[in-house]
This record gives sequence, structure tokens and C-alpha cells, in this order.
Amino acid sequence: MAAREPGDVVVVDGGPGELVLMWVGFPLLGAGLGAGLTAVSGWIAGLAWFPFQGVFELLDRWPDQRAYPVGAGVAALAGVVLAFLGARERLAVTVGHRSVRLHRDGHGRDVARAGVTGVFVDGKALVLLDDAGGELARERSDLSAERLRAAFTRQGWPWTGQDPHRDAYRRWVAGLPGLPPGADALLRARQRAVDGGHGDEARELHGELARLGVVVRDEGKRQYWRLVPHPRNH
Repeated sequence: MAAREPGDVVVVDGGPGELVLMWVGFPLLGAGLGAGLTAVSGWIAGLAWFPFQGVFELLDRWPDQRAYPVGAGVAALAGVVLAFLGARERLAVTVGHRSVRLHRDGHGRDVARAGVTGVFVDGKALVLLDDAGGELARERSDLSAERLRAAFTRQGWPWTGQDPHRDAYRRWVAGLPGLPPGADALLRARQRAVDGGHGDEARELHGELARLGVVVRDEGKRQYWRLVPHPRNH
């Protein structure tokens, strides 16, 4: 879906098609999967390693007119939960001449154009840099890098295409020298959050590290860091 232009801003988001896929496609896919698993519930119940053995044993004992609606219904409900979580994580980027609004999960933040010296996509993350080399924003999403580039360049933002500081990053190893006081402990805590899939906690710790002048980027579950000479509190 192409970026659309309401008035003097350009909005880049997943569009209505993404919501339809989530709220209709996920439950339907779940219902189909649930019906399929119900059909082979007797076989699954005999697999000692398969989870939820009790559920499949129960479905196998029930008559079809009861087992199929329950199996499909539970899986469809799981699809609804996934759709809810996916909708919460959707990022909408509204680019104007003077500021950009980053909106996710009912919350938005604005970044002024005047303080931005570079914009690029790092993997799946949209990144905005300040003139000191610090990150004003790093937001992960599935939005197209080309659509984001078109939106920012159309509004005159400094799109760099890639991270100008990429060569400055070092892989984090516990106890590595060169970090400011307190940063190693925060990186340890953030590594646990990353390993455990706790995205909100990892983002919060990312912000704490930024206040110490440490910029962090992830490659898989590995953390890489660099220092900002004169960090600012954003």
C-alpha cells in the first residue's frame, strides 16, 4: 500500500488491509487449524511429547458434533488474541515538514525536524539521529523501508539510507571495558529481557542506556553498542 498524503503530512502504516488480515484472517486460520487438529486428536493424544495431552484426549472422547466446534472455537479465540496483540504493535508514522509522529498502541510521540540530522532503517527499525550521534527514536515495525524513505524525503528530511555510525558498534560482552558506570548492569538486564522476549522492558532499558550515552542495536538476540560523546536527555 502506497503512503497516502492527507493535507500537509504523509502517513505510512499498514493500512486497512493489515487490520482485515489480523482480525479476520487470524481467527479463520486458527479455526481451520483447530478443526484439523481435532480431526487427528486421537493420534496426537498418543504422542507423549506433544503438549496439552489432556485436551486432545478429551476431544478424542467427545462426539464430532461437540469436539469440532470446541476445537475450532478455542483455536479461533487464540487467533483473536494474536490479532489483538498484533494490532497493538502496529506502528503508524506521520511525517510532516516540521515534525514526525510515531504512534503505537494508543500512544504517540512527536520528534521535531529541527533536531534530526539523519533518518534511516536499520533492519526492521526506523531510526532518527540527533547532531550528537544519539538516537532520538528507534521503532521496530514491518513497514516498508522504501515507503518510509519516500515519505521522509518528500517532506525534506535528511534520509541517510544507512547508519552513518555503523562501524563504531562493538558487540556487548559482560564486563567489557569502555562503558560508562552502570551501563554494563543495564546491558545485562536488557540481555535477559531480549532473551525472554520482554520487548517493553528491553525498550525501557534502551532508553536508560541512551541517557548514559550508550546507543544499542540488536542483531537477533545479540547486543551491539557505541558511545555518544555528549549524550542529551530526550
